[in-house]
Amino acid sequence: MRAASLLISRGVDPTSVRDRALDVAAFAADASHYLLTPQAVVVAQDEAAVAHVLAACTAEGLPVTFRSGGTSLSGQAGTEGVLLDVRRGFRGVDVLEEGGRVRVAPGTTVRAVNAALRPCGRMLGPDPASESACTIGGVVANNSSGMVCGTAGNAYHTLDSLRLVLPSGTVVDTSLPDADARLAQEEPALHAGLLRLRDTIRGDTIMRAEVERLFAIKNTMGYGVNSFLDHDLSADLLAHLVVGSEGTLAFVSSATFRTLPVRAYASTGLLVLPDLAAATSMLPDLVASGAAAIELLDTRSLQVAARNARAVPALTDVQLVSQAALLVEFQAESGAQLEAMVTAAAPLLGGVKPTSDPATRANLWHVRKGLYASVAGARRPGTTALLEDVAVPVTALADACGDLDKLFTAHGYDADDAVTFGHAKDGNIHFMITEDFSTAAGVARYAAFTEDMVDVVLSHGGTLKAEHGTGRVMAPYVERQYGAALHGIMRELKALCDPSGVLNPGVVLTADPQAHLRHLKTARPVETEVDRCVECGFCEPVCPSRDLTLTPRQRIVARRAEAALRVSGQHAEAEAIAADYTYDGVETCAADGMCQTACPVGIDTGTLVRRLRAAGQKPTAQSIGRISASHWAGATAIATRGVSAARAVPSLGTAASRAGRRVLGDEVVPLWSSDLPGGGPRRRPLVDTTAEIVLLPSCTGEMFGGGHSATSAFLTLCRRAGVRVTVPDEVTSLCCGMPWSSKGLTDGATAMSVILHDALERATRGGSVPVVSDAASCSEGLAKTLADGPFSVEDAVPFTARILLPRLTPRRMVRSLALHPTCSSTRSGSNDALHMLAAAVAEHVFVPPSWGCCAFAGDRGMLHPELTASATAQQAAEVRAYGADAHASCNRTCELGMSRAVGAAYRHILTLLEVSTR
Repeated sequence: MRAASLLISRGVDPTSVRDRALDVAAFAADASHYLLTPQAVVVAQDEAAVAHVLAACTAEGLPVTFRSGGTSLSGQAGTEGVLLDVRRGFRGVDVLEEGGRVRVAPGTTVRAVNAALRPCGRMLGPDPASESACTIGGVVANNSSGMVCGTAGNAYHTLDSLRLVLPSGTVVDTSLPDADARLAQEEPALHAGLLRLRDTIRGDTIMRAEVERLFAIKNTMGYGVNSFLDHDLSADLLAHLVVGSEGTLAFVSSATFRTLPVRAYASTGLLVLPDLAAATSMLPDLVASGAAAIELLDTRSLQVAARNARAVPALTDVQLVSQAALLVEFQAESGAQLEAMVTAAAPLLGGVKPTSDPATRANLWHVRKGLYASVAGARRPGTTALLEDVAVPVTALADACGDLDKLFTAHGYDADDAVTFGHAKDGNIHFMITEDFSTAAGVARYAAFTEDMVDVVLSHGGTLKAEHGTGRVMAPYVERQYGAALHGIMRELKALCDPSGVLNPGVVLTADPQAHLRHLKTARPVETEVDRCVECGFCEPVCPSRDLTLTPRQRIVARRAEAALRVSGQHAEAEAIAADYTYDGVETCAADGMCQTACPVGIDTGTLVRRLRAAGQKPTAQSIGRISASHWAGATAIATRGVSAARAVPSLGTAASRAGRRVLGDEVVPLWSSDLPGGGPRRRPLVDTTAEIVLLPSCTGEMFGGGHSATSAFLTLCRRAGVRVTVPDEVTSLCCGMPWSSKGLTDGATAMSVILHDALERATRGGSVPVVSDAASCSEGLAKTLADGPFSVEDAVPFTARILLPRLTPRRMVRSLALHPTCSSTRSGSNDALHMLAAAVAEHVFVPPSWGCCAFAGDRGMLHPELTASATAQQAAEVRAYGADAHASCNRTCELGMSRAVGAAYRHILTLLEVSTR
């Protein structure tokens, strides 16, 4: 595209510039209800690269928008110009002053920062609900807050300093003692202009009073002009004005925050009250009681929440007609302090006793946090979900909620299309609606609703954006909220920082009164597996291919873009996406299901990928898959001998596999490397008619045993603990089915399913004896393959922790152990058991802060080694820096992947436990 060539002509690194149809489509979507397709995407690796891109865009007049987590909801992370990806190259946390301050790169998630601070007993002030996926760049750009922090703990009020890159290329570091003097020397017009605007607001009684009123409550509408009242020096003014500026004033390359103490003790309760008035009338006293969080749920949201499988009896046991509820949480730094707070607040709680039980608290918060998933996931096909937020003085909360409810009804948004909830102690209301933007009627309804909503909020003295930023959705209404004078100040500020107007134009400020109705995202059904996706991006941090090719969100939006192009007759563009999607979207997906663990509507993008793989398999491949499943004993024996032979003659193994890949393709022939072990012992039956469990050893232990057999270790542990085990007679012919299902070889998967059912029907005596497997992914595969049978399946790790460990006496045989939980152990909920076994054999257990799926994914790490290398790069560096005495996991192929990445041998945790109990 034109933008890409212009950037390259200006000296931007060509390898960082992407303009394939697939790339621009994949990066187009963020979590908002807007969709703008960039001309080019630039993946910047450092501050100098960003400065170069900004200079090039300024010289060419190209709009440029920064993209990091892409979880913003108001349309501030999209562009039709240049999209500058600042997530991949900008990650890192420096803990300062024993956690009192923390310096963070903008591509780092809030969760990662808090993980780094946890050993110090500290945390960030901002606590957005999207903390697992949103990044510090977005936290600064949107002045994020959250459920607990209110305004006192938001990004603005906890900011210590920023390092900025202006569109001119000037770098400003406000942590330096002479930062203000440097700014005056390097950017004299900006320095003087900021002081002039400061004095203008301070000298105008009306403007000053309006700023004080609007920022007395949560407010992320427009620019943070309260900075002109709170700070004196130009450098400090600039730093705090950039907070909440949504990438329209400067690029933040580093942010330093003052941190808050972690309050590790908490107690939560749900108060269901007769109506909104009753709920809001309690707020002043509850706020005074010191409650950390007070979440309001109106009648509509309670009705939606009551349909959730985890709804509490307080909702399911009553008929919800006009009730409202308050979810109240108390937090403290000690148990005694918490007990005192709850006791003092008891008269306010109407007999409701807050609980500290983690499971109950999780269910209570699920009532609140699950609203988004419940409404978004159940939305009508073809509709788009919009999550908005406003704030009003707490005294006006009840009336504002009531008026919003009337608006929903007046505009035809029924209880399944609209809910209202929010941070009651801050007067912050969130509401969610779903709309069909593919029709003129849908757009018109949304436009009319927005106009009425703006009138309602402003009539109650509120702000049109409380947390989510102005974006495109409220840019046309900034002047209506602030008035012409303050709006003029904001325009002058934008001109001072970005004279060429290239930074994120149309966001925060706009001259177009219809800007919020342009570029609206439509959501035509495309793929049944993923049609419920709301493109929030929560899946991206846990995706192992995120730094190599595509994330789950990008896989989905690329498919949607291809379908839209075909509908519009742009078949050449659609074919271009499809051609590149084979590798980026299908071949390099680990299909590990980790995206489902983070997705608010429970989507596993791997199910889509597996179907696409199946659709791409030729009849010959399906036949081979079926034959191999029917002769699995022979196939595994051949594979075992093959890897052992390759191990004996490494150069021959490597040459043979590379030759095969050239002829048959990377998706067919694995790449053998010298770090792979030889074959292990052949699986053997074990007959015991009185057995308590049926063990199905993993095939991978036979093919890649390498001298450390999890099967042998588990059998020995069972014998020591007095647990009787049987192994099916047909064991060499059995497999969980994953080698076929993960590749889309449906015929082979079906054939193995039949074989497996028949064998285990006999071995388990009709399902009366549970089945155990000694590899986490195989246990998961068995559970799926046997789901329609009478079988009970458990992995060896939780079985050992639950049954065997209490009967054994392990010793802590190593000082430190690096532990790698797997995607399968995470999804199955086995990680606590894995940690328990690790703690039984090691004094210290280390899980790298950036832990994630290794992406070895059966044989995918051999088919595409670059996938595993990318997925493990950061966590492997953390493990090497830690310097553990031993390394362990719970799945053989994952052990291979991590051994390769770290350069140290990973063993199954059961083999270490067996040694420690000798």
